[in-house]
Amino acid sequence: MSATAQELDARGLNCPLPILRAKKALNGLQQGEVLSVRATDPGSVKDFDAFCKATGNELVSSEQSSDEYVFQIRKN
Repeated sequence: MSATAQELDARGLNCPLPILRAKKALNGLQQGEVLSVRATDPGSVKDFDAFCKATGNELVSSEQSSDEYVFQIRKN
């Protein structure tokens, strides 16, 4: 597992806000660094998958724990 360079708390936000905040956070990372995002919007699962495919970033993992989702995104 890759070390997380930055964590983003997007809990309580509805899409597209978690995506927009993740995009802004990724802009501040170096290539290969990992952003960890915590979200509560169930739509974020589909949205982060599509976001990573569209931007060329790697969705390293997508996990659900109770009503919270955690995404690991590697900047490419």
